[in-house]
Amino acid sequence: MALLFFLILAFCTGLGLLESSSRTRLVGGRHRCEGRVEVERDGQWGTVCDDGWDKEDVEVVCRELGCGAATGTPSGTLYKPLAEKEQKILIQEVSCRGMESKLIHCEQVEDVFDCSHKEDAGAMCEIPETVRLVGDPGHCKGRVEVKHKEQWGTVCKAGWNLSAAKVVCRQLGCGRAILTKRCCNKDTQGQGPIWLSEVSCSGQEGSLEDCSSGLWGKNNCTHDEDTWVECEDRFDLRLVGGDTNCSGRLEVLHKGEWGSVCDDGWGEKEEKVVCKQLGCGESIFLSAKARRNFGLGAGRIWLDDVHCSGKEQSLEQCRHRFWGHHNCNHKEDVAMTCLQL
Repeated sequence: MALLFFLILAFCTGLGLLESSSRTRLVGGRHRCEGRVEVERDGQWGTVCDDGWDKEDVEVVCRELGCGAATGTPSGTLYKPLAEKEQKILIQEVSCRGMESKLIHCEQVEDVFDCSHKEDAGAMCEIPETVRLVGDPGHCKGRVEVKHKEQWGTVCKAGWNLSAAKVVCRQLGCGRAILTKRCCNKDTQGQGPIWLSEVSCSGQEGSLEDCSSGLWGKNNCTHDEDTWVECEDRFDLRLVGGDTNCSGRLEVLHKGEWGSVCDDGWGEKEEKVVCKQLGCGESIFLSAKARRNFGLGAGRIWLDDVHCSGKEQSLEQCRHRFWGHHNCNHKEDVAMTCLQL
């Protein structure tokens, strides 16, 4: 009987019917729903070759990870650190119909023979709405609410600190956390359940769900202790004046207004971060004359003395002066070109 069970087990494994050892994750992205695609096979994590990789495949990855809609099929090489040379490429020629619940249910080839890590697949998905800030017209300021059992509820200030606020701001795609406090007056406090208390975050988590907390709905808080968080507005950037979205004069969005970036201290590391954030390829060196072809900016100069390590996922994570503080004119506007993927 034991021998028969072993033979059945081996047979099922050979057909790929046993999935307990298979998982999928996204690595190196700005949040848990973006990054280089990696799959686990028998305890080993490896990458996916992008031969035939398309939006239907990404849709399945997004569904498996509990993320929102698929928004892009970027190269996995955009996400740092890159896969180690010794890390295996486990599957290639993935072909999903888009309706499968897991990547392992899709057609795929496990005998990878003609791929390198330069062909690693990536995925971009929307972040599911499980946290929000309400009570203020803006998206990035308000009372913290979380979704549980399809119902929104508040978070008690007990145990809460700026590290937890950083996680919320990052999860919402906003800028840096600038304030968290006990909320609220009668007009702005919550009315429904108080879902969480004693939330403890390091500040590095991808979502509030990754932080430790008390049991859902188990606390002795009142709505007078609801939590309020303020983040900088969403950080967005663009290249304007060029032929593509990967070339032009750099502009950043702050307080609903686009403004330029001064080139004091600007270099390869800063351009690397911009190209990555825009979903473009490596930056290309441009002469001063070529940069002037994109024209001069007008209006605000938002950033000056920007310094990046090159590992940041967003220019917002780099050091810079306070917004709007500079000693520049528009002749010093940053202009650049990245390879278009």
